[in-house]
Amino acid sequence: MKNQTTLWESLGRLYPHVKPIIPRLVLGLLCALGASVMALAIPQVLRVLINDALAEGASARTVWIASGVVLLLGVLEATFVALRRQFVIAPATTVETRMRTSFYRHLQNLTVEFHDRWGSGQLLSRAMSDLNLMRRWMAFGLIMLVVTSLTVVMGVIVMFMTSWALALIFVAAAVPLMIYGYRFRTSYSRVSRKSQDQAGDLATTVEESVHGILVLKAFGRSGEALEDFEEQAEELRRTEIFKAKSLANFSMVVTLLPELALGASLVVGVTLAASGDVSIGALVAFFATAAAVAGPVEFIGPLLAMTFTAKTAIDRHYEVMESENTITDPAEPVHLEAPRGDVVFRDVHFRYPDAQDDSDDVLDGIDLQLRAGETMALVGVTGCGKSTLLQLVPRLHDVTGGSISIDGVDLRALSLDELRTLVAVAFEDTTLFSSSVRDNVLMGSDAVGSAADRVLAEAIEVAQAQFAYSLPEGLDTLIGEEGLSLSGGQRQRIALARAIAARPTVLVLDDPLSALDVATEERVEEGLRAVLSSTTTLIVAHRPSTVALADRVALLQEGRITDVGTHSELLARSDHYRYVIASLDDEEIAQLGRAEQSVHDDEEALA
Repeated sequence: MKNQTTLWESLGRLYPHVKPIIPRLVLGLLCALGASVMALAIPQVLRVLINDALAEGASARTVWIASGVVLLLGVLEATFVALRRQFVIAPATTVETRMRTSFYRHLQNLTVEFHDRWGSGQLLSRAMSDLNLMRRWMAFGLIMLVVTSLTVVMGVIVMFMTSWALALIFVAAAVPLMIYGYRFRTSYSRVSRKSQDQAGDLATTVEESVHGILVLKAFGRSGEALEDFEEQAEELRRTEIFKAKSLANFSMVVTLLPELALGASLVVGVTLAASGDVSIGALVAFFATAAAVAGPVEFIGPLLAMTFTAKTAIDRHYEVMESENTITDPAEPVHLEAPRGDVVFRDVHFRYPDAQDDSDDVLDGIDLQLRAGETMALVGVTGCGKSTLLQLVPRLHDVTGGSISIDGVDLRALSLDELRTLVAVAFEDTTLFSSSVRDNVLMGSDAVGSAADRVLAEAIEVAQAQFAYSLPEGLDTLIGEEGLSLSGGQRQRIALARAIAARPTVLVLDDPLSALDVATEERVEEGLRAVLSSTTTLIVAHRPSTVALADRVALLQEGRITDVGTHSELLARSDHYRYVIASLDDEEIAQLGRAEQSVHDDEEALA
């Protein structure tokens, strides 16, 4: 949702972040103001010089003194400019880094449902481009806008002191400038927001195309993807051109009106000087001051554009930062001293937040109990809610009704850190990170030193991921973004090793063996039987061989657990279970072909 805020409300949101560096910003502001004062003082020196030089008995000494004063003022102006940058750059970058870290922390805490709704490119543009814009505005735009405004005000005051008649001409030119500036603010803010949103959409398209490059190439759709990208890029180009034209038109008006006022003042000023109402020195000082003010007036256009762009960047930033995290720690978390792993589902209901009001719950009253150390397989037809049920255990989603407990304690009474230490997960769609095999496997483990090496070796052994030792740099090999340098079977085994290495009390496996060939699966299952002897395990089974790994089987049908028992018991008494197992047999035949391809991929990767 796009926040509708005024300029001052949006800029005011930065105050808590800027507050610690206000002293440095004030020093930077004073230095910038000092530089402007030095620039405005130079015309006054020229006024004195010219009046004294035209007086009878003037000497060359007057010129040398004035030149020295102008040189000193110029050196002071340059020094103040350098000091301004020294004062503001470091603290502004510190604020940017802290805000970026806070933004990333908030993204990590937000729910899976939030990330399902937001494009990754939009979040990336807010984390990088928008924060960069805010930092540039804090370090430069804010200070220079204040100083420029004060410079114009001081310049106008000096012009009134020099000649009120000529100054009135400049003040008259400011009226249409203020009217046009108000219109510019409204239109530029709107187009700036549109441009930033389109840039985020374009970043999302790039990221999706890179991650899906294998699919695009396999289906020969690179051309179509390019056409879609070109259309989005062209739309962004048109928006940027419109934005540039808006700024160009405003800059033209801001530049033209003072120049017209200067021309009119020249005519009036010469007339006044000829009549003796204004001295020649005063006239020169007036126009020198007008020239010094003209620069800041012209600079106001880009500074206002930067301010409005910063305003939209702030709004976009806080759209994410103000998104509510509904899965949080309780006020007073319960701690499990010696967790056993009894898991109980009591009348569990779940529906996705964006589901229609008249739709049925995905899970509609789940009642299920897993004894400590038990391995239970969860079976059902495709789309019956098996994966959704598993995601409730580590609170990736929260139940919308009923409860899930571990050792009699509701999951919502545990801190998220403790819960996700007790529960480890391996999904069918594996996600690996751009790091080494070692770092990916030990991600959920707290072991260090030699203990970490033992945990790593055991996890790789159980998951049958010994191929990692044969990679170019062994376990320290960087496996690339999302592990795309590995085959599907290799990625799945690394992900399974990661779940095993976490040494959890409860292990949740969403068909983690689907990409393995039959022989490898048998070895993995043999290792899992030993490792899972004291771990409570809930495993989604899409293959009969996976069902054989379980002590008991739970049958999920239309959002409910309709039967629980051993494989043999369910075969004997449940028609629906026999139907599901028969469909799993058909699927296993198809998966056998995919597993053979996975073996071929593994061999090619090792070669």
